Amino acid sequence: MHTIQESLAGLDGRARQLRLDTFVRLRWLAITGQSAAVVGAQFGLGLNLPFGWCFLVIAASSWLNLALRIRFPASYRLNADSAALLLAFDIVQLAALLFLTGGLQNPFSLLFLAPVLISATALPPERTLALGLLAIGLATLLALVHRPLPWFADGRIELPFLYVSGVWTAILLGTAFTGVYAWRVAEEARQLARALAATELVLAREQHLSQLDGLAAAAAHELGTPLGTIMVVSKELIRQIGPDASPAVAEDLALLREQVDRCRSILGKLTSLDGDGEGGGFLTTVTFSHLVEELVAPQRALGVVIDASCRGEGPEPGCRRNPGVMFGLGNILDNAVDFATTRVVIEGHWNHDRVWIEIRDDGPGFSAEVLLRAGEPYVTTRSAEQPSAGGTETVGLGLGLFIAKTLIERSGAQIGLSNAAGHDEHGAIVRVSWARHIFERGAVPRHSPEISGSTPLPSRDIVPI
Repeated sequence: MHTIQESLAGLDGRARQLRLDTFVRLRWLAITGQSAAVVGAQFGLGLNLPFGWCFLVIAASSWLNLALRIRFPASYRLNADSAALLLAFDIVQLAALLFLTGGLQNPFSLLFLAPVLISATALPPERTLALGLLAIGLATLLALVHRPLPWFADGRIELPFLYVSGVWTAILLGTAFTGVYAWRVAEEARQLARALAATELVLAREQHLSQLDGLAAAAAHELGTPLGTIMVVSKELIRQIGPDASPAVAEDLALLREQVDRCRSILGKLTSLDGDGEGGGFLTTVTFSHLVEELVAPQRALGVVIDASCRGEGPEPGCRRNPGVMFGLGNILDNAVDFATTRVVIEGHWNHDRVWIEIRDDGPGFSAEVLLRAGEPYVTTRSAEQPSAGGTETVGLGLGLFIAKTLIERSGAQIGLSNAAGHDEHGAIVRVSWARHIFERGAVPRHSPEISGSTPLPSRDIVPI
C-alpha cells in the first residue's frame, strides 16, 4: 500500500506535468501576435523590415507546433525536461526575431519574460533558473549584436546605449522578480493542494476504520447460527453421556459449553454496537482514563519514560471513540516521544465544565516558526539528520501537526502550543481541551467512581482503536 508521502509525491509530479495542448495553444497565440506585428510594421507603418527572414523564423514555430500536434495527442502531458526544452525553443525563437528587428531597441524585447513566467508557475526551480539564465544571456548578446532597428525608408534611428542598458536591466530584474514571485505563489497553491490531499487520505482511512463496526455486526450475525448449532450439539452430548462420562470427557464438554457461551456473549455485544444501551458502548464508548491509556500503551516500548495520569472533579467523563481524534492525539504523542530526551508526561484533567489533555516532553521545545505558524501545512522542525525514537532517520513532511489539528478541531476541541517557561525547565507543551458537554456528546452513560487527586493509569494492554 502506498504511504501518504508516496501519494503526495505522485500528486506533486502530476501537478507539474503540463498538457502539451497548453503549450501548442500558447505558441499559436504567440505566432499570431508575431505575424500581426511584422505585417503591421511592414505594410501598415511602412517600416523597412527583413520580411522574408522574419517569417522564416515565425514559420519555424509553426512547423514545430504542427509536428507536435501530429505526433502526440492533445491530452499528452509533458515531463519537466520536455517542457523546459519547448520553452527554451520559444526563447531562442524570440531572440532570433529580435536580432532581425533591432535587438533590445525593439520594445517587444520584454517578451523574454513570458517563457520564464510560465516555467516558474509549472516547472521545478532549477529548470526556471536555467531558462532565466538563457533569456538573460541572449538579451546580453542582443544588446551588443543585432540588425538595425527597422525605420522608415528615408531615415535611420539609433537609440543611445544608455537606453539599451536600461532595457537590459529591466529584462534582468523583471525575469528575476516575476520568476520568484510566480514560483512562490504557485508553490503555495501546490502546498495547500498537497496538504488537503493528505487530509483526505487520512479521513479516508478514518472512514474505513469506522466501517469496521458494520463489518463486525455483519460477522456477528453470520456466526450466530453455527454457534447456536454448536451449543445445541454440546447440550445433546452432555445429556446422552450423562453421569457415566469419564472426568476428562466431562471436563472437555464443560469447557466447550463455557467457550460457546463466551462467544455468544461477545457476538451479542458486537451486534449492539449501534444500540443505545450499555452494550452499545462495548467498542464505541470509553472512559476518559481509558482513552488516555490507549494513547500511551503503544508508546511504552520505545525507550522513553511516559508518565500518564488522570484526575478531576466530579464523575469521570466518557466519550464515543472518534478515530480522527485518536489519530490526531496519537500523532502529537508520537512527536513528543520522538523529540523527548528521556521523559514524556501526559495528564488528563476534567471538571464540571471542561475536559483537557496536556502532553509535555523534555526535548528542545517548539521553534519560533512552529509557534508562529502552528497548524499550517509544511511547518516542521525535524531535519533529515534527526533520528526518530525508533532509531531510523526520517524527513519530516511538516504535515503531522496540520493533520492532527484539523482532525482534532473537527471534534470541537481547541489546541494550544507552548514551551516550558520555568528557569530549569525545557520542552514542548501541547494542550487539547473540550467543553465537557461537547466531549461527552453521544457517550453512553457509565457508572464510574469519582476520582480525586492523581490516579496512575494501568499499564496493561487494552484493545487498540
